[in-house]
Amino acid sequence: MKNEQDILEQGVPDAGRRNLLKITGVGITAMSIGTIGSSAAAAPALSLSDKWDKTFAKSDKVDHRKVSFTNRYGITLAGDLYMPKDISGKLSAIALSGPFGAIKEQSSGLYAQTLAERGFITLAFDPSYTGESGGLPRHVASPDINTEDFSAAVDFLGLQEHVDRERIGIIGICGWGGMALNAAAADKRIKAVATSTMYDMSRVMAKGYNDSMSKEDRAAALETLSQQRWADAENGTPAVGPVSLELQGGEPQFVVEYAGYYKSKERGFHPRAINSNASWTLTNPLSFMNMPLLSYVDEISPRPTLLIHGEKAHSRYFSESAYEAAAEPKELVIIPEANHVDLYDQVDKIPFDKLTDFFRKNLA
Repeated sequence: MKNEQDILEQGVPDAGRRNLLKITGVGITAMSIGTIGSSAAAAPALSLSDKWDKTFAKSDKVDHRKVSFTNRYGITLAGDLYMPKDISGKLSAIALSGPFGAIKEQSSGLYAQTLAERGFITLAFDPSYTGESGGLPRHVASPDINTEDFSAAVDFLGLQEHVDRERIGIIGICGWGGMALNAAAADKRIKAVATSTMYDMSRVMAKGYNDSMSKEDRAAALETLSQQRWADAENGTPAVGPVSLELQGGEPQFVVEYAGYYKSKERGFHPRAINSNASWTLTNPLSFMNMPLLSYVDEISPRPTLLIHGEKAHSRYFSESAYEAAAEPKELVIIPEANHVDLYDQVDKIPFDKLTDFFRKNLA
């Protein structure tokens, strides 16, 4: 079997190789092409951990249980359901996911548990192909399937005894913010949508950060990704990059900030998280590069949209652009001095009061 590096370099332009490295690790910036990793090739059965293995402390104010449900494509998803104690009657509910490359034991779980403390039934779930959820191959994302994952979560919530199915909202964090907006535009059952530190993954993969990718760079990147498909076909398994966020020095500040969250056992490290302990498949960008997620964001209206972002975040422009494209009612909240990952876990900066008020008002 040929070495992956040799296959990549046969007949592929240098510019294409450089752009492949940029976009396959977008959001975490893969620094070099590695060898095929067993994590992406593995096909584990759906198995839900029965222990509390979150990156945040367990609350004694809510009840928690592991759940599973199936999306429209037949993929079984794993979730954590958080419910206020001593429920009577039916409550509003919120489905949550993100960030891109994270799992429900990290940021989305923190948001879910906190909002459950405030009276909502919440569901934090692992997207298809990641975490404890099913789907093969592992460690791949899809603008279509991952948008569907939100609607499948709404399906699940609407079947729960204590959920009012006319009062369901969603929250997307980081890269799943774009998926959440896309889901809300299509799925009219979603009565309100909020995003936090949102990334438009299709835009950044297609155009680079701050839309800096030239047409020539894009063509070279697509050529490289296309050639990578031959390598994957020959090997019988998708190639992945090196373990994410193993810093070598000289990385951009936002990459250092990502590592400060995902690699720190005091903050966000989790062995099942792609950004902590693995890598996306190299061909992951292909579907995102031709399928813009936010084409119909204006069609969320007349249902409300809330966009939250950090003042100092490198990704702030994604929320600002989405806000301009969205129709009323809409709101953009900028958190002073916060960077991108501050809104993953810094509870003094995450505006939980704003989120609570937004969903209480709009899921009334």
